[in-house]
Amino acid sequence: MKHLLAILLLLLLLFVLLAARSGTDSVWLIDIKGAIGPATADHMIRGLDKAQQADASLVILQIDTPGGLDASMRQIVKAILATDIPVVGYVAPNGARAASAGTYILYACPIAAMAPATNLGAATPVQMGTPTLPTFPTDKQEDSKTEADNEPGLPLTDAFQRKVVNDATAYIESLAQLHGRNQAWGVQAVREGASLSAQEALDLQVINLLADDLDDLLQQLNGQTLLVNGNKIMVETEHAKIYQHPIDWRSDFLSVITDPNIAYILMLIGIYGLIFEFSNPGFAVPGILGAICIMLALYAFQLLPISYAGLGLIIFGMGLMVAEAFAPSFGILGIGGLMAFVIGSVILMDTELPGYQIALPVIIAFTSFSGLLLIAALGLALKARRQTVVTGLAHLKGMPAVVSKMLDKQAMVHLQGEQWQVRCDQPLSVNDKVTVLETDGVILTVKKTTGA
Repeated sequence: MKHLLAILLLLLLLFVLLAARSGTDSVWLIDIKGAIGPATADHMIRGLDKAQQADASLVILQIDTPGGLDASMRQIVKAILATDIPVVGYVAPNGARAASAGTYILYACPIAAMAPATNLGAATPVQMGTPTLPTFPTDKQEDSKTEADNEPGLPLTDAFQRKVVNDATAYIESLAQLHGRNQAWGVQAVREGASLSAQEALDLQVINLLADDLDDLLQQLNGQTLLVNGNKIMVETEHAKIYQHPIDWRSDFLSVITDPNIAYILMLIGIYGLIFEFSNPGFAVPGILGAICIMLALYAFQLLPISYAGLGLIIFGMGLMVAEAFAPSFGILGIGGLMAFVIGSVILMDTELPGYQIALPVIIAFTSFSGLLLIAALGLALKARRQTVVTGLAHLKGMPAVVSKMLDKQAMVHLQGEQWQVRCDQPLSVNDKVTVLETDGVILTVKKTTGA
């Protein structure tokens, strides 16, 4: 029994050692594909955390991106710089690119590699919060600039634009200094939007390696010593196993709701649901679904570069259209609401990045839908105005009646199941026929009628 227990303990120890060995020799592969946004940053950061928990020996970021949001890019860069695991940025497969935000991520990695037929660069920040693209200075503007403004390659004349570009320049310079990369070209990529092919990037020391595929990359990395957070780490990849970090449901869900079009649709569905619930209390389903959609939209908006002026115009416009439906002004409130709704929808996304703009067909579709609802509401209002009044006292006007009795010389008529006091310019007696002229509280003004 003792021998059996000793064997089991040895097997358990061997299993633990093998598990630890497999974790240490594992290489985690994390894809950064498409436009960089909140979902990309979340997927990469959580993948890096899990790789560190699994005691991975190396993390490879396989990059293929046209760029993306500055905030999301900086989150990724901070995660790379904070981790204790060597991170390799690898632009792949063939034909991929690390443009704009991808260039900063590549510069942040201790080792930068590219596959053949790939490129990087074009890292000039796209202007945020303005409806126009950066403009080149005119001759008069060039003459009026101060000496401090005459930065080589700086194409921007607006003070805010210069601040944005200068900030991005300092950022990429600091990343280049950290890992001993080509600092001058990084500045050129930001100020002039320069780009490089893979071979040119290697020649200019912008990257460290040129690798045909992952196997070639691992072979070249084997035995290299990297400086990670002040610690020298030797990379051993000869027998390493590649583990690809999958995109889980959370990242998929975040990717869906942070799509500007989806967030916009969720917001409008939520608002319409709440309006329907408030106008028809008791249904519950529209109100619950509307509240859920509003919460999801607000969560997405906090991660997206939205314009609060645009959001305010959308809400204000819908409020005007609702006011038109409940208090018809025959088009004034409704038309103003539609205009505010369209303008707010167009400027809602506070960025010029194509991947984070609301599609024009989506705006047209919801504007048309809102317009149709408005027309229907106005039609119902006009129809209601043309109908005979069937509630209140106004409908009694013109109705015939007969004096039923006299109370202290006050004539009374029986009308619609009730006794009414009447006032008349002529003397009245029981069984006289009268016609209602006006109503004044509980007193009817009548005139005496003659005939059979």
